Amino acid sequence: MKIKKYLPLIGIGIFVFLLFKLNISKIFNEILNADVRFLVVALFLVFVAFFTTTLKWFIIARKQKINVPFYDAFKINMISGFYGFITPSRIGSIIRVEYLKKFSKNRFGKGISNYVLEKILDLGSLFFMVLISSFVLKDVLSITYFHYALAGFLIILTMILIFRDEKRSKDILRFFYLKFLPKKIKEMAKDGFYSFYEDMPEKKYFALFFIFNILNWIILYSIFFFIALSVGIKVSFIYFLLFMPIATFVGQIPITINGLGTREAVLISLFGFLGIEATKIFSMSLINLVINGIFPALIGMVLALKYKNVK
Repeated sequence: MKIKKYLPLIGIGIFVFLLFKLNISKIFNEILNADVRFLVVALFLVFVAFFTTTLKWFIIARKQKINVPFYDAFKINMISGFYGFITPSRIGSIIRVEYLKKFSKNRFGKGISNYVLEKILDLGSLFFMVLISSFVLKDVLSITYFHYALAGFLIILTMILIFRDEKRSKDILRFFYLKFLPKKIKEMAKDGFYSFYEDMPEKKYFALFFIFNILNWIILYSIFFFIALSVGIKVSFIYFLLFMPIATFVGQIPITINGLGTREAVLISLFGFLGIEATKIFSMSLINLVINGIFPALIGMVLALKYKNVK
């Protein structure tokens, strides 16, 4: 079997290794004694985060004249969140494209356009935050994340500049269309290409979308902050804004499911500079996995089963 099928097991292996290397009983003791007041705030922010993650692609959809009601968009986001949670690099969230066909006159290119735009801006804003974090922490980091983030940011910026223009994209992709696509799917690909660029948001909105993505990351990192307070980690929120983008960045590597294992290893290393115990960091991550991962994913799974005929 191909090795790529086993890649997601690497992150899970790291997670299990950390769990057994650390004091398991102490970890669960930290979890059981977590301050419920801070967990309630964190849980509230989970729903706020799902609202904002829906809103950031819902606004793009409206500009594309994809007439999806926000209530349906929220359900679709929960469902795609479930598929994203169980797949490496959250690639399963692309299921959103299939659901959006219903609201775009079956023009699947519009759904792909919506997904690609949102993900590019999402990653671009993450790379931007990693650039800032890496620069601020350049004297303490053993690994230079700055150059990796800069490369990623420049690649995304180049992709936007090249493929934002329909004519330029057509000229670039024409060769692949003529030489490699089978005849039976050429017509579908042609329709998908034109619907991809149909009602594309104006350039002036991209900066707004970019800023909104950064605000969404800040909300997601606020969840970690209140979970940290619940297990007795009392450090400035600034450190979460510096450390979490780097951990999220490493978690994008497709060797795990939902960043499991790789994220914890990076967080333990970074918070170690502040003298925070590894068991507390791991406890924080486990709680986040439950309330910000498993719990919403279960809701998304139920919705996926109940509304499977939405497609």
